[in-house]
Amino acid sequence: MTIKRSTISRRRALGGAAGLGVGLPLLAACGDDGSDSGSDPATSDPASPTSADGKPSASESAPAGEGIATSEVPVGGGIIADQVVITQPTEGEFKAFTAVCTHQQCLVGDVSGGTINCPCHGSQFSIEDGSVTAGPAPSPLDTVGLSVDGGRIVVG
Repeated sequence: MTIKRSTISRRRALGGAAGLGVGLPLLAACGDDGSDSGSDPATSDPASPTSADGKPSASESAPAGEGIATSEVPVGGGIIADQVVITQPTEGEFKAFTAVCTHQQCLVGDVSGGTINCPCHGSQFSIEDGSVTAGPAPSPLDTVGLSVDGGRIVVG
């Protein structure tokens, strides 16, 4: 009885190794590593809001319906309360945006340096109009209606 051995050429062996070298990292990039990326708005824990100078600002809002005192929103900065970002780009001018990033729906984490910042993937939005200034976010933050009444900001 004769045993026939099959041999593999050097070219075929190197080609297979190269294919694995390219294919495995691609598969790993597509998989779920089981870690929490913080992309779920319901479970994200945004950092304390800060003003344009980087100092912490008030983050507690008044009970629903009572609004937020205009004095709680720093000029050139903003606060995050109840999934809404309220900014004051210039003195007496108030804006409100959704606090949900348009990239992967993470909650934005802070307001500093004239931008609203998402901690998940680095998107930044203008405090003036919610437009994207940096990062992977595909569109601006949605605006939210607000009114100022007697020194209080009422959202909605």
